[in-house]
Amino acid sequence: MMRLFALFLATLVAIAAPAHAERVKDLGQFQGLRANQLTGYGVVVGLAGTGDDSLVYATQGVQGAVSRFGLTIPPGVNPSLKNAAAVMVTAELPPFAKPGQRLDITVSALGKAKSLRGGTLVMAPLYGADGRIYAMAQGNLVVGGLGVDAADGSKLSINIPSAGRIEGGATVERAVDTGFTAGEHLNFNLHQFDATNAGRIADAIDRTFGTGTAFVLDGATVQIRAAQGGDARTRMIALIEALDIEAAQPRARIIVNARTGTVVINGAVRVGPAAVTHGKLTVRVDETPAVVQPAPFSRGETTVEQASDIKVEEAGTPAFLIGGGAKLSDIVDAINRIGVPPGDLVAILEALDQAGALTAELVII
Repeated sequence: MMRLFALFLATLVAIAAPAHAERVKDLGQFQGLRANQLTGYGVVVGLAGTGDDSLVYATQGVQGAVSRFGLTIPPGVNPSLKNAAAVMVTAELPPFAKPGQRLDITVSALGKAKSLRGGTLVMAPLYGADGRIYAMAQGNLVVGGLGVDAADGSKLSINIPSAGRIEGGATVERAVDTGFTAGEHLNFNLHQFDATNAGRIADAIDRTFGTGTAFVLDGATVQIRAAQGGDARTRMIALIEALDIEAAQPRARIIVNARTGTVVINGAVRVGPAAVTHGKLTVRVDETPAVVQPAPFSRGETTVEQASDIKVEEAGTPAFLIGGGAKLSDIVDAINRIGVPPGDLVAILEALDQAGALTAELVII
């Protein structure tokens, strides 16, 4: 286990250490050119007795669906809807999506439906954050999960049978105005704040389109004096996204997942001069209960006497010295030398940080 962990860290050295060229399109995106989330409420029918039964909101959903065809459920009647289920429908509307284009949708049970397998989504509108309808969804679900209930109450579930997808299950009805052709500037936002990368992107744009085309607003945004017209701006964006820059080396970070014990160290981490030792303390308790029988005619009772044996073993590890400016490969060698599991490695890294010998940001998630 420890060898695999050390091999994984050593692999990170080869990947993260050198600076390398990155495409501008991989470092961020243009402001306004983003996807929009759509959400809707619908009813899935055609289930094999795995629906919501008599839930009120499922009944109301069916009433709304059949009312489109002039059908009315008599007041006070609460039908048993074992073959229908109330669902939430979600989709992502990509930028520049036009009416008539198809979207993939995800359908998830809202109530106590056990499975949506074999169901059909009845036409449902999908709303944006502004409350307007942007797409209409309908179609047959593809469910990857499976749920089975036996007569004796036992259950078997594989994956999640209460959610499914419909490929191309929604049709775009309204386009989103991105304001792409309006204004004199375009803003390019980096995925992560980095003033060095922002400056290098601006320099690359100036070299391509002329000095004064790009300005660094802050460490996460580059403002670009854009050409007028949709065609000119689209071609300009295509050229900018294809530019290569020497990406700055990331900040030194050590990421520790406290739940799983996973530790990831990037290649910018440095360790100052420090002496490290790590011991292992093992406490072993052996219980050997003994049954004691009373003497004949003593009117005593049989009892159990506890006999405990406690042993303490401490395995000491000689201290070793980490030289100044140690790199990730040196840290990997040191970890392999003392043979500590990831959980103990976290304690060593925290101690190095407290001692001021660790040049890195220690992030615990």
